[in-house]
Amino acid sequence: MVVSEQSAAAHVLWDELAGFPAAQSDDALRHLMRQLCGIANAVNVVWFGGIRMATSMPDDPMRGWRMRNVQMLHATEALKACADEHINMVELGLADVMIQRNIEQTGVFRANRLCDLVDEGWFDSAYYNAYYRSVGLVDAIWVGFPINEDAESWFGVLRATDAGRFTPFDRDQVAYVLRGIKWFHRQVMLSHGVLVAADALTGAERDVLRQLLTGRSEKEIASEIGRSYHTVHERVVSIFRKFGVNNRAALMALWLGKLPLDRER
Repeated sequence: MVVSEQSAAAHVLWDELAGFPAAQSDDALRHLMRQLCGIANAVNVVWFGGIRMATSMPDDPMRGWRMRNVQMLHATEALKACADEHINMVELGLADVMIQRNIEQTGVFRANRLCDLVDEGWFDSAYYNAYYRSVGLVDAIWVGFPINEDAESWFGVLRATDAGRFTPFDRDQVAYVLRGIKWFHRQVMLSHGVLVAADALTGAERDVLRQLLTGRSEKEIASEIGRSYHTVHERVVSIFRKFGVNNRAALMALWLGKLPLDRER
């Protein structure tokens, strides 16, 4: 079997991601982001957990979908401000045509450059000027990976102005890398609590979750993070409740894909 150089590099990356312990999902995500930048000559990568709310406003252009738990490889103040403003707009049901066209494709894996979603005139729009040109970006590849009918993993691969727009080859390379790792998308969504509740895990709960996944006892976790045993136990109970499990063994089974989520049944 002949394997292209690009495919072989993707396979190596998949193996690297599989080598990260469960408690290091954030490190694995950053590693993936760095590799995507190298593959596509990009300057940054952003990840959103996308969830579809049970109820939505009439004529909601997002069709009930909302963004949760944004993560960036390089979180500059300007980019964080843009992301926060963008999320707030979406929460209010205000979505640019580019986003709407992406949302129209939910339910299937997809990878689109900006020009795959909008016409050339859009690049002179106020939206493009505010969220791309003003922060030194020229293009993006937006990838959506469905986890189930109510949850998707969304990646944005961003390119700086001086690098020019993405080519179809760039898009297809990024798509190939992200298409073959459903287990990883699911794990990242789980690590941020996006799959288990409309409200994601708190930062404090995520700290405890990472420790739980290393096999430490609650007393050891309390000592490690400098909190009382009582506080740690309360957070563990909350984590179990949000994941819909009763003990650590069930949590690990869920993490390893051996126990289905309620939304996946």
